[in-house]
Amino acid sequence: MLVYDITDLESFQNLNSWLIEIEKNASKNVYKILVGNKCDMESERKVTKEQGKDFADQYGMKFFETSAKDSTNVAEAFVTMTKEVIKGSNKKGPGPKKDNVVVSNAPTGKALNSGKGCC
Repeated sequence: MLVYDITDLESFQNLNSWLIEIEKNASKNVYKILVGNKCDMESERKVTKEQGKDFADQYGMKFFETSAKDSTNVAEAFVTMTKEVIKGSNKKGPGPKKDNVVVSNAPTGKALNSGKGCC
């Protein structure tokens, strides 16, 4: 999950270097999603929604604008990410085993399955 601050152009401009790091350090089939945070601060916006969407489209990522402050689209972004990771783990080839995927219930933090995982 690549997250930038819509009120901070530099954080958006850093996305390219973050993608390079992901390419260097993650598996080839790693799922990526782009999140523009602080959408509750519209009056201070420095990155347009269109810029975020265009960047996400360029790299084949889903895109969400969220607000951690008022919870706008936060659950939706995490649910989408989780579903895509699980869907990817069910495909043949390298990737995590099903019993290594742990989905956390955000409000309670309790694991929803008893599979072994790192987190």
